[in-house]
Amino acid sequence: MDVKLTLKMDQNVINSMKQYAAQNGKSLSNLVEDFFKSMTSAGKKTETISPLVKELSGIISEKDLKNINYTDYLKKKYE
Repeated sequence: MDVKLTLKMDQNVINSMKQYAAQNGKSLSNLVEDFFKSMTSAGKKTETISPLVKELSGIISEKDLKNINYTDYLKKKYE
């Protein structure tokens, strides 16, 4: 069931979003609804993790990550 919602925002933002909506073949209401869905669990998509990331997960412990000085590492690598 669709229900009316009134929002107040900057006129320039509204104009820009109306133009964006028209260019993408959607209404402003559809854009707002899609945004709200993306921000709630009902509209969230499950993220897929690539096999490479799964394989590499856990190789470096969180403790080791905190002790890494990446700037020093790069200086040594490229000297």
